[in-house]
Amino acid sequence: MPESDEAKRGRAIVVTSGKGGVGKTTTTANLGTALARRGARVALIDADVGLRNLDIVLGLESRVHHHLLDVLEERSSLDDALVPDKHTDGLFLLAAAQAREKDDVETAKMQALVLSLRERFDYVLIDSPAGIELGFKNAVAGASEAIVVCTPEVAAVRDVDRVVGLLGNRFRPQLIINRLRPQLVRKGKMLSVEDVNGILRLPLLGVIADEPEIIVTTNRGEPLALRAQSSTGAAYHAIAARVAGEDVAAPVPPESKASIFERIGSMFGGKRR
Repeated sequence: MPESDEAKRGRAIVVTSGKGGVGKTTTTANLGTALARRGARVALIDADVGLRNLDIVLGLESRVHHHLLDVLEERSSLDDALVPDKHTDGLFLLAAAQAREKDDVETAKMQALVLSLRERFDYVLIDSPAGIELGFKNAVAGASEAIVVCTPEVAAVRDVDRVVGLLGNRFRPQLIINRLRPQLVRKGKMLSVEDVNGILRLPLLGVIADEPEIIVTTNRGEPLALRAQSSTGAAYHAIAARVAGEDVAAPVPPESKASIFERIGSMFGGKRR
């Protein structure tokens, strides 16, 4: 593939995690919203076949008439399946199938689909299923970069460490720490940003605090990135700026350096290279 052709295409980034329930889908929706509000054209793919949620987070569930597998199996055109966001210009969703299995997706067709989207969009964000099974492998197939979402919990960090090992250097994984509670960090009851960084050794895109408003806005189908003036919305916009290559400091909520790293570090076999 000529380098000039590749340079003209948009970036395909898989958003993944080691386990479910860490806020990966919410992160995908907010990052996509923030990137589009910077003027980029962004396509979001919900690759979690059988567990569709990205449409709900975006408030688009009633507008989905065709899904990912409809496109891959040529029952629908890509244009018919892409749902424009109702809040943000330039943002589109390709929803997952709700009543199918993850192994219904063919890797080669997924790669071709992502390549097609890269011809039309500046960013293609792929919301990956949690874990490392076939759905994960299909989700990463068309991507060239990875964003790993992790909560500051021992089990989550351990699972992410495994995913990062599978991704390797090819995907240039970067980290978003989600649902940090500074008050628990100060009490030594939650891993700090330094703890997580000490284990995973990944470039840090940013940290999102665990705020009640995230649940409220998610249930409304309104990503917090729509509220750039809020602390969490501003954090997502700063992360988007870093993804876009701007020299912006990674947003980190204030916290003490209280650490429980020494207590749990041995569980991970020491630090990553």
